Amino acid sequence: MTLRRQLLLVSLLTLILPWAGCQFIRETESALREGQQNMLAGTAQAIADSLSQFPQEFARSKADTPYGENQVYGHPLLTEPLIDGYVDDWTLPPDALRKLRGTDGSIAYAVGVRGQNLFLYVDARDNNVTYHRPASDTPAHADQVIVQSYGAPGGLAEYLFRTEAPGELAALRRSNGRISEETRIAAQWQDTTRGYRLEARIPRGLLGDRLGVIVINTADGMSPGVRSATFATPLPGRFVTPSLVLASFVEAYVQPGLRLIVTDATGWRLAQAGTTAQRRGGDQETGGGSRLLRLAYNFILEPGDSAALAEPDPSGREQQIYINDALNGRAASSWFRAPDTGRGVIAVAQPVWSSTVQTGAVVLQQGTDAILSLTNRALTRLMNFTLIATLAVAAALLGYSTWLSGRIRRLSRATEKALDGDRVRSGLPSLDASDEIGDLSRSFSSVLRQLGEYNEYLRKLASRLSHELRTPLTIVTSSLENLEHEDLDAESAKYTARARDGALRLKKILNAMSEASRVEELMQNADAVDFDLHELVKATVAAYNGAWPERRFVLQSDSTPLHFRGSPELIIQMLDKLADNAVDFSKSGDAITIGLAKTDARIRLSVSNPGPPLPQTMRSQLFDSMISVRGGGDSEHLGLGLYIARLIAEGHGGSISADNTADGVIFVVELPA
Repeated sequence: MTLRRQLLLVSLLTLILPWAGCQFIRETESALREGQQNMLAGTAQAIADSLSQFPQEFARSKADTPYGENQVYGHPLLTEPLIDGYVDDWTLPPDALRKLRGTDGSIAYAVGVRGQNLFLYVDARDNNVTYHRPASDTPAHADQVIVQSYGAPGGLAEYLFRTEAPGELAALRRSNGRISEETRIAAQWQDTTRGYRLEARIPRGLLGDRLGVIVINTADGMSPGVRSATFATPLPGRFVTPSLVLASFVEAYVQPGLRLIVTDATGWRLAQAGTTAQRRGGDQETGGGSRLLRLAYNFILEPGDSAALAEPDPSGREQQIYINDALNGRAASSWFRAPDTGRGVIAVAQPVWSSTVQTGAVVLQQGTDAILSLTNRALTRLMNFTLIATLAVAAALLGYSTWLSGRIRRLSRATEKALDGDRVRSGLPSLDASDEIGDLSRSFSSVLRQLGEYNEYLRKLASRLSHELRTPLTIVTSSLENLEHEDLDAESAKYTARARDGALRLKKILNAMSEASRVEELMQNADAVDFDLHELVKATVAAYNGAWPERRFVLQSDSTPLHFRGSPELIIQMLDKLADNAVDFSKSGDAITIGLAKTDARIRLSVSNPGPPLPQTMRSQLFDSMISVRGGGDSEHLGLGLYIARLIAEGHGGSISADNTADGVIFVVELPA
């Protein structure tokens, strides 16, 4: 992995900062919400203490057995609906229609109160509506709705709604077995594609404190069918209506974003005021944020129950767990949140006591718009600052890593090019830098300087040795020659001959060692001339066939002239070294091929011979001084032949290389055309 990628990954560690910030925001939001919850609990306790002075308002809806579960709730209506058989103008919460007991949901009803009137709405699914037939022997055999009231003047009273045709109808009152028309009741019957609807307005003075609804569906021409009602017994339950006194009392406690609900001992809603919605553009501050912020809210904020559960129960009876706890005498709280907007609602419930008797409960609900607005601004700033900081750090690290890797790359390239032929260049980049790369560059330069000095010493060693040893060798040689003229015995003459042979071999070695130095001097002082390289190589190959008759030299070249500018003597000397090397590594009768070819800008001169392949470890050192791959300790070959060939090739602006072939080795010299 490159240095830039490593530092880029390191820059991702800056993401720890937004994570820590999110944790801090979450803890802050929890602390603020807990403080708001404690404040609401104290307010609810104060309101509950104040409500204890109205025990009679709670007793109005007291559920006494055996009719407690049959209670009917009258929803408060903000406007008086028009009696037309439609419920569209009723100000009811969604899903306020209740299913009649004993049905599968095919019959639903709702009861509302407005002023001194009760409003009834019934929606019945009936595939065969049976209308009332006045001339029938059994006039009661018809679909009808019955409202039962107990506690009204005269005891138990029933109000019957049946019609001969859709439209306005007259209600009937049945009491003590007598049926009479009740003109104070207005009602409307409307047929639907699936049954019928009934809407009626009944003065409150006609009703008692218990109420029940019965719907009778009768098949045409048959006896009455199944009776479906809201209760299991034939007697109605307590009619629960909101208390105007309690509603007026709680209005004084309402604040923006606060909802207050008062229930009786069984959870029926007696008063409600306020709303949890923000009134000062809170939606724009909290709920309208970007999708990214909403996702951040869902991740950061503590989850809670769905915010829809905080809404008042459409049936009129509050049945939330925390409210049930309050109805059982224990203060409780809950937390609701909408995942789509992040808005939340804190709810607390406190029991209401009158002396030692619990009469109901008070519920306070408040939106967390203020808290969410604060966390929204904090989160927005955190995300913006974090994004800017992360991008800035990443850009800075990327730029720094690019600059740093560039320095390292330049140092690497300079180090690779430090060995230029026989010379070593110790000047490297960043030598003056005071950092670790500068230290590394200075260390490399020191090593390269020592290597250059040692290489220069080795390069001049052969010349110095040949110069220093030539005079002592001349003295030894002349002494041996004089000694041979003396009268020696056979044993002494044998040792003298061996010493003379050794001196001759030593002289050859010194000549070979000094040859490289002479070639360097010749390369510097030789005059370049124009000549035909093809004719030169052709004549040289012919001479080789005469010099080594046991080998066969073959020339592969075009017959066209190859004009070349250089030193013919040095080119021949280079060929001599390559040919001598080829003869040494081939066998008697082998063919040695010398090739000559020209491309657009280069002349390719090659010498190939069959024989053993080159060792892989020696290819890079083959053309260095004093390097030889010959075995057996051949003292006459010090590894200077190929070194001299390289000096001549590079002196003419070319290069030399060696490679293995299928049956031997090939040496290739590239010269400029």
